[in-house]
Amino acid sequence: MEERITEIRAGFTTFITMAYIIFVNPQILSEAGMPKEGVAFATCVASAIATAIMGLHAGYPFALAPGMGLNAYFTYGIVKGLGYPWQVALTAVFVEGLIFIVLTLSKVRSLIVESIPASMRSAVPVGIGLFIALIGMKQAGFIQASPATLVALGNLKSYESLSAFVGLVMAGVLMARGFNGALLLSILTVTFVSVLMGKVTLPPSLVGFPDPSGTLMKMDLSKIGDLAFWKAVVALLFVDMFDTLGTLAAVGTLGGFMKEGKLPRMEKALMADAIGTTVGAILGTSTVTTYIESATGVAEGGRTGLTALTVAVLFLISTVFYPLATVVPSYATAPALIMVGILMCSNVREIPWSRLDEAIPAFLTLFFMPATYSIANGLAAGFISYPILKSLSGNARDVKPFMWVLCLLFLIKLVLY
Repeated sequence: MEERITEIRAGFTTFITMAYIIFVNPQILSEAGMPKEGVAFATCVASAIATAIMGLHAGYPFALAPGMGLNAYFTYGIVKGLGYPWQVALTAVFVEGLIFIVLTLSKVRSLIVESIPASMRSAVPVGIGLFIALIGMKQAGFIQASPATLVALGNLKSYESLSAFVGLVMAGVLMARGFNGALLLSILTVTFVSVLMGKVTLPPSLVGFPDPSGTLMKMDLSKIGDLAFWKAVVALLFVDMFDTLGTLAAVGTLGGFMKEGKLPRMEKALMADAIGTTVGAILGTSTVTTYIESATGVAEGGRTGLTALTVAVLFLISTVFYPLATVVPSYATAPALIMVGILMCSNVREIPWSRLDEAIPAFLTLFFMPATYSIANGLAAGFISYPILKSLSGNARDVKPFMWVLCLLFLIKLVLY
C-alpha cells in the first residue's frame, strides 16, 4: 500500500511540473490559426492516452504531452514558414506518427539514431532551446523586429513586458529553489494579476467541457505530394526522435532503469510516443513526446506504470478547466518558453568544441535554428556540413552511411528550393 501511495504522489509531482503545457500549447498553436478550445481538449486527451500507454504497455513512470519546440516548429516552421494551413501541418504530424509506428515495430528507429553523431544529437536540443527562448522573448516584448539591426530591444516599460519579467523572475527563483510546478504557478500568477488589473477578461465560467470539433479530424491531405511537406515531416521525425530518446535515457538513468547503457523495453516506450503523436494529430495537436519533467516524479520515488497512469488521469480531469487556458495571455506563457529554452541549452557542454570537424556542424545546427526561425534549416545546415567537413579533414570513416543519405536529401532540397 505504501508503494502505491508513493507512485501516486510521484504522479501528482510529475503532472504539476508539466501542467504548464495545458496553457502554453493552445497559446502557441493558436498563432497558427487553431481554435484554443479544440487544442486544449486535444492537448489533455492526447497526453492522457500516450501517458496511459506508457504506463500500461511499457510499465515506466514517464509522462508524455505535446512537445515544446515541436509545437513551435508546427506554428512557425510549417504554418508560418512554409505557408501551409494548420490542417496540412496536422497531416504532417499524423504521417510522422505513422512512420514512427512502423520504424518502432521494425526497430529501425533505434538504428537511425545510432548513426547520428553524438555532437549533432547534442546540438539539436540546444538549437531548439534557443529557438523557443527567442519566441518567448518576442512574446514577452523583450525584443522586436528592426529594419536596421534585424532585432532590437522592445518596449520594456509596457505592461506586457513588465508582467513577463516578473513571471520570469518568479519562475527562475522557484525553480532554483527546487519548487515543483514553478512554471505553472508563474503562468497562473501573471494571468491572475492581469485579470485584477483589467487586462484580461474572464469567461462566464472557468469550468466546462471543451468542444473538440474545431480541431478533431481536421487534417488536410492535399499537400501530401509536395516536397516541402515531406521536408516538414523529416524535420518533425528527427526532432522528435532526438528529444524522446534523450529524455528516455536521462530519466531512465535517474530511475536506475538502464541496463548496460540501454533502456529495457525501449521499443514499448517508443511506441507510446508514436501512438500518442498519431492520436494527437487526429485530435488536433502537434507532436507528442516524452517529457523530461518525468524526472521529478522519478525523484519522488515513481518506478512503475502507476505513476504514469496517475498523470494520465489528471490530464483527463484537466479537460474540464479548458476555459482557463483560453484566457491566458501570451506574455504570461512567455517566461515558461524562456525557461524551457534555458534548460534545453544545457546540452551545449556535451559538444566537443576542441574538435572543429565536430564543433562546426554542431554550431551551424544550433545557430541556424533561431537565426532563420526554422528547426528544419538548422538540421539541414548540420547534416550537410558534417559529412563534408569530416571527409575533407581526413575523417571520412567517422561518417555513417545514413549521414550521407541525409546530406544528399537536404542538398536536393536546397537545389529545388
